[in-house]
Amino acid sequence: MYKFFKRVYFFSIVLFRFPRGVIIEGDPRKIHLGSNVLLEPGSILNVKYGGSISVGNNFQLFRGAMLATYGGNIEIGNFCSVNPYTIIYGHGGVIIKNYVRIAAHSVIVPANHIFSNQSIPIHQQGLSTKGITIESDVWIGAGVKVLDGVIIHQGVVVAAGAVVNQSLPPFTVCGGVPCKVIKRR
Repeated sequence: MYKFFKRVYFFSIVLFRFPRGVIIEGDPRKIHLGSNVLLEPGSILNVKYGGSISVGNNFQLFRGAMLATYGGNIEIGNFCSVNPYTIIYGHGGVIIKNYVRIAAHSVIVPANHIFSNQSIPIHQQGLSTKGITIESDVWIGAGVKVLDGVIIHQGVVVAAGAVVNQSLPPFTVCGGVPCKVIKRR
């Protein structure tokens, strides 16, 4: 089933198998894996602050990549890959549909700090959490930042280094800071 060594964890009556070297933080019962999943050593699945992680079939999580729920849920579909040193947080919820490729060093954060009151430190003002949805057949280039409240529609290609702060229309090539439509596919 896995392409690396298996390590078996026993929790109550449930049996979980994670490859050797994969870092699991929190309750592994909150992590649901499809079949034919590749989790490379040094990848991180963190559910210790609540929420859950669910990945579909033929999912790949490469070395140094991290899925961390922070109280929200991360749902990833079939035939998706998250490349090295990419971070996906779950705060307000992340839904990634099928056939999505996320290149190295990308960051997906479904939350923003509230900072409107100047008399209160930012860290005490809480968070706004709208969530992020990435529809099917999307390619996110290296170093892309996807911010809270965004929907990346089906068939979008996001150029390397882009900062996505607004929703992107289907079947477009987008890039820049802030991210804008460059052309239609």
